[in-house]
Amino acid sequence: MSTNTAVAPLTIEDAEALVTAARRAAEAADVTVSVTVLDAGGHLLAFRRDDRAVLISGETSTRKAYTALQLNAPTADLVDAVQPGGLFHTLPTALDRPLLFIAGGVPVHRDGRLIGAIGVGGGAPEQDHAFAVAALESVG
Repeated sequence: MSTNTAVAPLTIEDAEALVTAARRAAEAADVTVSVTVLDAGGHLLAFRRDDRAVLISGETSTRKAYTALQLNAPTADLVDAVQPGGLFHTLPTALDRPLLFIAGGVPVHRDGRLIGAIGVGGGAPEQDHAFAVAALESVG
């Protein structure tokens, strides 16, 4: 007998809290970033690009979130996988949007299930990753 329990989806309120927490972490480090939050289906739930952020940071944060969602892994953990000889070196790019293997994208889980992803772009990749992780920790 199988018992499937419902897992609450990522809500707009959750997404806005993630954006706020990531932005605060970046501001504390004096870094200007863009933040994107996607639901489990890859739909945009929340986005914020500070006026001082470079325009490409918005696309970068979105692609980082999309990559983390599609592969259900932090993008920081996938960088080596796309190098020659790596697991994803020949990964096809015929997806909705190209994947981006730069630190800053992190999947969002609830009760062990994938419910979305957050992407942060604008700082150094390691900073972006730290801001995304800080956002996850702040919303539990």
